[in-house]
Amino acid sequence: MQTYDTLTEALDGLRQQGFTLDYNLKSDALHCQQTDIQLHPTNFDIVQVYRFEGMTDPDDSSVLYAVEDKEGNRGTLVDAYGAYAQAVSPEMAEKLRYTPEE
Repeated sequence: MQTYDTLTEALDGLRQQGFTLDYNLKSDALHCQQTDIQLHPTNFDIVQVYRFEGMTDPDDSSVLYAVEDKEGNRGTLVDAYGAYAQAVSPEMAEKLRYTPEE
């Protein structure tokens, strides 16, 4: 897996790999405003995850998910963690617990 120093670098790298859609996290689904599609946890897989710590403030941290749906559409989800993380359904929380296959 490629490593990146910044969130912007990672987003650029993933876009070059075909992760062109942008997803927003809702409590029980991912929503793509570009296509107006909602993906529930059973309809997508997390392909890669990158974590970034804030340089000056530990609360300024984010997670970047590379997402692929069952039809092969690929995109990214950027989510805060720590103090700014939002509440999600248990199913969504489980889905976002990415464990890479060894």
